[in-house]
Amino acid sequence: MSVRLPAPERKDQILEVALRVFAERGFHETSMNDVAEAAGITKPVVYQHFASKRALFLAIIEDVGHQMIESVTSASSAQGDGRTKTELGAIAFFQWVATYNDSFRFLFDSGVRNDPEFTTAIQNVLDSMAQAIAPLISNKIEPERLDLLAHGVVGTCESVARHLIVQRTAFDPQEVGRMVAELVWGGLREIVG
Repeated sequence: MSVRLPAPERKDQILEVALRVFAERGFHETSMNDVAEAAGITKPVVYQHFASKRALFLAIIEDVGHQMIESVTSASSAQGDGRTKTELGAIAFFQWVATYNDSFRFLFDSGVRNDPEFTTAIQNVLDSMAQAIAPLISNKIEPERLDLLAHGVVGTCESVARHLIVQRTAFDPQEVGRMVAELVWGGLREIVG
């Protein structure tokens, strides 16, 4: 029998448990019963907080995206030049990937990129990440070019992390973050001066 939790805590618990279940099994192979069972609650309790499996999945995309962006922006908002901020942001991203492997797999490898609604939600997360890091790159570049550069940085980090996760490669977030920052900054240095 589960402990009765206040509604906000129960909702957070469901999000956390559902993230693990979806990351492990994928969207289509996971049922609301699976989520309820893993959380130690009944299916009606899950439905009290989320109207459908789709609504739950979208809530997790938003929650995980927010956590990822917060990790990167809080680390890279320290004082310093663009290179330092790029390095701090990259290290923070790879630390997030190492620490929250299920979150990364859920967001980038949950097998739902063919679903337009999920694709849009994930793209919104990537756009928000690019918007958050764009000012860290430079404030002297026109917005359209800066947006492209920021998306390039996001894509580079995502691609490297995906490779590490797929290969099941153990990695040091500090080392990988520095290497990726060096790669990224090598290109940015030519543009931002």
